Amino acid sequence: MTYKCLQYTVENRIATLTLNRPERLNALGDTLREDLYDAVNKAAVDPEVGVLVITGAGRGFCSGGDVKAMSERAQSGGESPVAERFTPIRDRVILAMRECPKPIIAAVNGAAAGAGMNLVLACDLRIASSTAKFSQAFVKRGLPPDWGGSWLLPRVVGTAKAYELIFTAEAIDAAEALKLGILNAVVEPEALMAEAYKLAGKIAANAPVAIQLSKRAIQHNENVDLRAGLEFETFIQGVARETEDYKEGIAAFVEKRAPVFRGK
Repeated sequence: MTYKCLQYTVENRIATLTLNRPERLNALGDTLREDLYDAVNKAAVDPEVGVLVITGAGRGFCSGGDVKAMSERAQSGGESPVAERFTPIRDRVILAMRECPKPIIAAVNGAAAGAGMNLVLACDLRIASSTAKFSQAFVKRGLPPDWGGSWLLPRVVGTAKAYELIFTAEAIDAAEALKLGILNAVVEPEALMAEAYKLAGKIAANAPVAIQLSKRAIQHNENVDLRAGLEFETFIQGVARETEDYKEGIAAFVEKRAPVFRGK
């Protein structure tokens, strides 16, 4: 499928989703939200995809909401459809990313502001160019966070720091984001995609079902006590032991060779 505002490619079991509105710093307007929602769901069920990488075209990752489009809509007196007021596409995008059984890596090539920063936070792993900037810019536009920011950010940086970043709307650089635990790595701009694909390749080489169960366990166990977490681990271990990949992993260890996993 061809998207208007997003580029979608699959190679070596890695799906690359490139936000493609560079003239607006990949602001989440036009069809970009719908394109991203469809692409995440498409990759989630594609047996040829083991990992997703999300990045931005041009010099920015994502500048957040399309403020110019918001202004134009306000001046015209236009209202959002009723469905958008109760189950907006932005919420469906974030839920699709969280519920995607496959790991999602953000390759942050430039500014990630407002909703753009929260899009980064919704990814499972995050690598950024040393030139990247991050900000919760919402209050500067007279708005509280959306795109999951008030839920995601405190879980990554802690409540006090989340208050500070949201209340001040101050931008932080990649080095500070790394220090706060927002990022897994910071690299020079020219090395960004190579580093993202290197990480994605390491993940894609492992047992797909085990990876998917691991992602589910981490998310599940964020919100339960230790006993419930242990019980969930026991449950998914039982599921994994029924797979062909488990048998292949054991056989490869005994035979001292690299395993060949098939996601079954």
